[in-house]
Amino acid sequence: MPDEPKLVLVGAPHTTNFDFVLTKLTAGALGVRLSWVGKRSLFPRPLAPIARRLGGIPVDRASSEGFVDAMVAEFRRRDRFYLALMPAGSRATPDRWRSGFYYIARDAGVPMLIVAFDWERRTMRLGPMLRPRPDATYEDELARIRASFGGARGRSRSAASFAVTRRVLDAREPRGR
Repeated sequence: MPDEPKLVLVGAPHTTNFDFVLTKLTAGALGVRLSWVGKRSLFPRPLAPIARRLGGIPVDRASSEGFVDAMVAEFRRRDRFYLALMPAGSRATPDRWRSGFYYIARDAGVPMLIVAFDWERRTMRLGPMLRPRPDATYEDELARIRASFGGARGRSRSAASFAVTRRVLDAREPRGR
């Protein structure tokens, strides 16, 4: 991990819940206290205190107005703060990113650490670390950030299912009648 007291961790492609599990386990192994953003439905009344204790911050995806400002204020309030976000916001649309992660990093003046989930190579890559450029447009910055993921491939459920099914079918012996 970089020697930075504050970071926005940008994780992609987000295609499985294991992305979260891997991130939390890796952070724990590195001794890093990691906060993360999740949709409000992940924080039902009986589990909300546990999710928050694990670093969870709920967001209402239908109306996230004020969320960027709230996270920027949190960065300013704390001496150390690592915030993990999945820009896609959903496993269903891993290629359509929301912009909040970038504006949080830019407005808080903190670097972004790229966290690439490459299920094809079975790796999770940390880095590079990017600092928002104040003179660049969001579109230019987004192109630079996306390029940093260097061909990482998300987990493809249909391909994985097909491969497992194919192996099972190939392993069967022909049935005689």
